[in-house]
Amino acid sequence: MSEIRNSSVLITGGASGIGKLMGKHLLDKGCGTLVIWDINRQLLDETVKEFSSHHQNVKGYIVDVSIIEQICSTAKQVLNDSGPIDILINNAGIIVGKYFHEHTHEDIDRTMSINADAMMHVTREFLPEMIKQHKGHIVSIASAGGMVGNPRMSIYAASKWAVIGWSDSLRLEMERLRTNVHVTCVTPYYISTGMFDGVKTSIVVPINRPEPTVRKIIRSIEKNSLHVRMPLIVYTLQFFKGILPTRVFDLIVGEFLKIYHTMDEFTGRK
Repeated sequence: MSEIRNSSVLITGGASGIGKLMGKHLLDKGCGTLVIWDINRQLLDETVKEFSSHHQNVKGYIVDVSIIEQICSTAKQVLNDSGPIDILINNAGIIVGKYFHEHTHEDIDRTMSINADAMMHVTREFLPEMIKQHKGHIVSIASAGGMVGNPRMSIYAASKWAVIGWSDSLRLEMERLRTNVHVTCVTPYYISTGMFDGVKTSIVVPINRPEPTVRKIIRSIEKNSLHVRMPLIVYTLQFFKGILPTRVFDLIVGEFLKIYHTMDEFTGRK
């Protein structure tokens, strides 16, 4: 089991949404140091101030994780300020929510760099110390969208497919090398944090609520779970996608369960 009490935790995109909520829960569970990375200075300052009123050793850093130089320089600063990170939660992410042909090249590059590339670059900075310490935990917040394609999510889905493949490969490497570094990949359906405002879904596949989602993620860290999928129906996606003809899968999942229409009225966070 990964021990949260007295551990050093870093969360990217930790000043809002489930990133902030995970930070709060981890502090309540007694983590020793909480390091928050975020691009929004106002939200970061507010979050650090809020958390610091009840907990010591909360540190915030302004970082644009789409810029490798910022990742590397800030990681060095964190290691100097706080020492090795025990639990790294790769949470930062964005979505544009358009049909593919409506995206700009900048939309494509930024979505891939923040949602996929950044996770690898951030992990690359902190993993060597974890291996040296012979302990650590890498958590990657992917998405059920990385398991099933969906209209108006093509770039987002591509980025999350990349995260799932990378995370699984990293897990296998850490196990082969006997590093005692654990890897957890989280693939939730939509979460009602504002990022997916406007999404419509069926009662069969409900939108995840933030609090239960965060509690489940933190339990998975404590239990060294390999995968976290929510709601439970997400666990069946790969099975049915594997055994059903594509057109049948599209009919059942896309049209009957209305998954392919969930983004029709998407507005996103204001």
